[in-house]
Amino acid sequence: MSPAKEQKALTWVHWFFFVIVFSAGTLFFYKLYTFLSTIKNDEMAGFAFDPIVIYGCVALGFLCLLGWAYLSGQFRNVEQPKYEMLERWAKQEKEDVRILEEHN
Repeated sequence: MSPAKEQKALTWVHWFFFVIVFSAGTLFFYKLYTFLSTIKNDEMAGFAFDPIVIYGCVALGFLCLLGWAYLSGQFRNVEQPKYEMLERWAKQEKEDVRILEEHN
């Protein structure tokens, strides 16, 4: 792939990533808002508090992982890990064959 095409694909992936994350975040906060609105009713107060705390903790954890992955560059070249894995596998296979030949 040419550098210009690769840069265009990378830009498209980043925009898609931000649109999806923004959409999901907006819907998540809407869900939290609906839970908070049920807390105002005395009869439903206990029902909504626990899910809000749990959702908030889980979402914060995922947001931290997502931010770490993005800032550490793990979305820059999403194809590279599969090639590295195949190279490590081939290297391990050669090493296994060498060890078996030494023992025989």
